[in-house]
Amino acid sequence: MTNPNNVWTVGPDTEVEELISEEKERQATSLQLIASENFASPAVMNATGSVFTNKYSEGYPRRRYYGGNAKVDVVEQLAIDRVKKLFGAEHANVQPHSGSQANAAVYMALLDVGDTVMGLSLDHGGHLTHGSPVNASGRFYNFVSYGLTGGDERIDYEEMRSIAIAERPKLIVAGATAYPRRIDPEPFRKVCDEVGAYFMFDAAHIAGLIAGGQHPNPVPHADVVTFTTHKTLRGPRGGCILSTEALAKKIDSAVFPGNQGGPLDHVVAAKAIGFREALDPGFAGYAERIVQNASALADALANQGFRLVSGGTDNHLLLVDLRTFDEELTGKEAQEVLDLGGVTLNRNTIPDDPRSPFVTSGVRMGVASVTTQGMGVEEMAKIADFTARILRQRHDTDAVKAIAEEVADLCAQFPPYPE
Repeated sequence: MTNPNNVWTVGPDTEVEELISEEKERQATSLQLIASENFASPAVMNATGSVFTNKYSEGYPRRRYYGGNAKVDVVEQLAIDRVKKLFGAEHANVQPHSGSQANAAVYMALLDVGDTVMGLSLDHGGHLTHGSPVNASGRFYNFVSYGLTGGDERIDYEEMRSIAIAERPKLIVAGATAYPRRIDPEPFRKVCDEVGAYFMFDAAHIAGLIAGGQHPNPVPHADVVTFTTHKTLRGPRGGCILSTEALAKKIDSAVFPGNQGGPLDHVVAAKAIGFREALDPGFAGYAERIVQNASALADALANQGFRLVSGGTDNHLLLVDLRTFDEELTGKEAQEVLDLGGVTLNRNTIPDDPRSPFVTSGVRMGVASVTTQGMGVEEMAKIADFTARILRQRHDTDAVKAIAEEVADLCAQFPPYPE
């Protein structure tokens, strides 16, 4: 017998269901080259939409402020144990809602308002949370920046050391949002020891490459490591903090109650699944294919006349200077016309960009998503060809739409979620 008081008699929301269907179609028929994105597994997505979304659980396992958390405690502890094993960490907090929240919690844990912090300059690849004046990090703390060398466009470790000696920061942040090369944690550790600073490594973009053995693991060197659980790690959208045991209490207190209330338990459950997937031996092969694909795409784009910042890439992303391809072409225009042609990426400043961050002279491309789909080196050459053809014919809408059909044909061979 149907319960007449059942609230679900409202019926389905056809408007939102249609948008979900259309977004699924967009993802399946175009190339997802935004370096911050990836395709999560069905298991991760199922957990994200599970009944854990109904639970509220302020606190930590076995130390909650609400009842009914027996299962939540188990799943959060599972996520903690798995991520500690994955990275070899002493302590883990899996509750941050995002990478930005994770960074904010670390700053709260280790700094006082007004303290001096060092981070990579934003126009050289640093993140908003590394001291942008429009971000809380830049408003609450005195950030000073280090940058890249003028020649090979790599992190200038000597300059970083000189600035640290002069400024005596309380915390030095390594990591980036648009830097295509490996970041060596050892020089940062040495400088931090020299000036008496904490060392934080923001591994948001490269966490999956670290887990897969394609990037040096900063955990043995850093006091704190933050990262997002999506991007190259291929889990749900969210953040995580790893730290030494000595800083565990400070970190946990800064996350809750310092920065957040109740954790998103459905996302924590999905994080546990994502960490298990990354612990599988096959994940190392996936990380290796990401690096191979990124290198192949860089070579193919260079052959099409694009300049790669730093000359190439060691990780999952590429920073492309459009000016050698077409001096008049901006990153904003390129992003918009490429989207029309089925190639999705984002405009991005290049080092010492003469254009504003809203316009830019470059674009950023990432290969994690297409690698998850099963694309390889041959497909990277096709992607470079699509990109160049769309941009050369950007004033011909019909030509661009015709290329979009070619892109869709390629994507049909590599469906992200085969039925």
